[in-house]
Amino acid sequence: MKPDEKVLATAGPHPISSFGGTFADVCAHEESEHAMSDLVRYEYAAGVARIVLARPDRANAIDLSTAHALGKAVKRAAHPDVRAVVVRGESARFCAGGDLAAMAAVPDRAAYVQELATTLDGVFQELAALPKPVVAAVEGSVAGAGLALMLSCDVIVAAASTRFVLAYTGVGLTPNCGVSYLLPRAIGQQRALDLALTGRRLTAAEALSWVLVTEVVDDASVGVRADGLAQQLAAGASYALGQGELLLRSRELTREQVGRAEARVIAQAISRPETAALIESFTGRGAARA
Repeated sequence: MKPDEKVLATAGPHPISSFGGTFADVCAHEESEHAMSDLVRYEYAAGVARIVLARPDRANAIDLSTAHALGKAVKRAAHPDVRAVVVRGESARFCAGGDLAAMAAVPDRAAYVQELATTLDGVFQELAALPKPVVAAVEGSVAGAGLALMLSCDVIVAAASTRFVLAYTGVGLTPNCGVSYLLPRAIGQQRALDLALTGRRLTAAEALSWVLVTEVVDDASVGVRADGLAQQLAAGASYALGQGELLLRSRELTREQVGRAEARVIAQAISRPETAALIESFTGRGAARA
């Protein structure tokens, strides 16, 4: 049994109705994973995994070690027993992007930054490709690569006091980790250029009006709202939800390719037991109304 399967097997008999604490009572972390949990916590309960950036002293900025730890957490979340995922940062901060102090401390900055950007880009692509809903709970500051992490999620719940900034121009760097691909597709090219060239900071209300986030809630509610959404999604038809979000992300396919993919996926979906039960329930209600 693999480590992630041990965690899930341990968690199985202990349903938890809401997140709270660190789930020490249901998560059996392997000794070799302690270093990972110092940087990125992985928690699981009742079909929902939570991935938490745990460097609050660095505003949850990501160095190379954190990037690798995040990658391991995303791989664990790919387990079929995980039906939805929440991504957030510890201590009311989501992610300040790449760790500039770590970049400045190495002798070969170019090699370090290239490896960090390449590693993170791969992790974010894996996160976006998970065939299950991923909810981001964002608060504090979301900057640089933190925006790419956020936009790799499917649903984005933002605290009202959150601020969003690309931040690259202020330190003489350029967009990376896929943000130059993701941001224009989320808010349009002109608004993405505005953020990139001016370095302006968006409020949560502005981010909502620009459709950069899904919804804005008061600061005290962001975690509860994100967890509640994840639990709601985990209770749904997970295959249909996961495949649906992947289809909606398939913008680079041609119209013909998307049509073929949709036909293939719906044929697979209708063959699943959970779908059969939902259809039977729906048609039964229709017959009852008739």
